Amino acid sequence: MENFLRSKEYWQVVETGFSAAANDTDLSDEQQKAIANQRLKDLRAKNYLFQAIDRSILETILDKETSKGIWDSMKKTFQGNARVKRVQLQAFCKDFEILHMKDGKTVSDYFTHTLTITNKLRFLGEILNDVTVIEKILRSMTSKFDYVVCSIKESKDLDTMSIDELQSSLLVHEQRMHSYALEEQALEITHKNNGSKFGRSSNTFRGRGRGRGRQGFDKSLVECFYCHDLGHFQYECPKKSKERESQSQTYYVETNEPLLLMAYVDNTEKMELKESFFRT
Repeated sequence: MENFLRSKEYWQVVETGFSAAANDTDLSDEQQKAIANQRLKDLRAKNYLFQAIDRSILETILDKETSKGIWDSMKKTFQGNARVKRVQLQAFCKDFEILHMKDGKTVSDYFTHTLTITNKLRFLGEILNDVTVIEKILRSMTSKFDYVVCSIKESKDLDTMSIDELQSSLLVHEQRMHSYALEEQALEITHKNNGSKFGRSSNTFRGRGRGRGRQGFDKSLVECFYCHDLGHFQYECPKKSKERESQSQTYYVETNEPLLLMAYVDNTEKMELKESFFRT
């Protein structure tokens, strides 16, 4: 509000006040013209103040005749006296000491919060140079900015560095880290999608081969390698199983009798040996 009134060239009226003469008839024309000009400026300054002040607060200052009276009343109410300023200064000093960047906050948000507290301290009379603020910011950054903070301390002169320059450097590094994180997420999603595609294809193939897939397997187009008929595999060919049975029966018939004869001959020889032994 002070800047606005200064830009309109009304701040002198608000700061020094305006007092009209008791009897304007005793003044010259130039003096009366100057007083009228001052009165007009004071009315315009009051008009700007009335537009800026909330209605609930406006009702408490309607009895003030000049813009200086309104300004002094608002200043005493909200800014307070010296004791109130000291209490406010101590509170903001504590906030500045425990200030730390939280996880998930951006560099812009943290700088805004830090500079808000810094400007309030300076407004209350605390002397804070840019080097103190820069060192505080570098000490209170999150761990992911450790290598950036070390590089800034090694490559930059903090005594000549400005707060805007520090913020610009940290914003560049934050954008790089954000782009790296996006690339890693994209690669992770790509790998997951490829893995799921391979998994679905292999599962589908196994399901079809074993006959447990979602869709049944049609054997009508399968050709047997043994009989070359359609509709079955080689291991389940009926012709092959019948030939195996016939071969096993033939082998049993051809080999069964000689084996029995050999056993009979052996037994006969054993009996003859036993009889010769008893005779002796």
